[in-house]
Amino acid sequence: MKVKDAMHRGVEWVSPDAPLSECAKRMREHDIGALPVGQDDKLVGMVTDRDIVCRGLTNGKEPSKLTARDVMTPAIIWCRSEEELDDATRIMESKRIRRLPVIDENKRMVGMLSLGDISHARKSGDLPGEVLQAVSAHHN
Repeated sequence: MKVKDAMHRGVEWVSPDAPLSECAKRMREHDIGALPVGQDDKLVGMVTDRDIVCRGLTNGKEPSKLTARDVMTPAIIWCRSEEELDDATRIMESKRIRRLPVIDENKRMVGMLSLGDISHARKSGDLPGEVLQAVSAHHN
């Protein structure tokens, strides 16, 4: 199976200058835990809900004045849409990441691959996959 067959399509990104509150609001609205950060049509970082809490609320700065750039992780690990899903899974495992931006042959971001997406793509009857699917399901 290819990454493009399992990934979540229609991913938006935020500007590095987006206020932290906007990032958190988008995460809540879309029930997601990470937002790609883009500038000049390039992926420059990733902001996670954990980044907001650990970097945004514990650094002694006023959270209302912080931006995505202040808390984002700048080194981006990604995969290609035509890659095999197993290869992308190995990247996530080796880098210990839960979400992987997906780019196409033109280096444009076309989706996001999460642990939940992988678990949904796996065959049923696989207990670890079923547990992962249940844990990573969207919350209402």
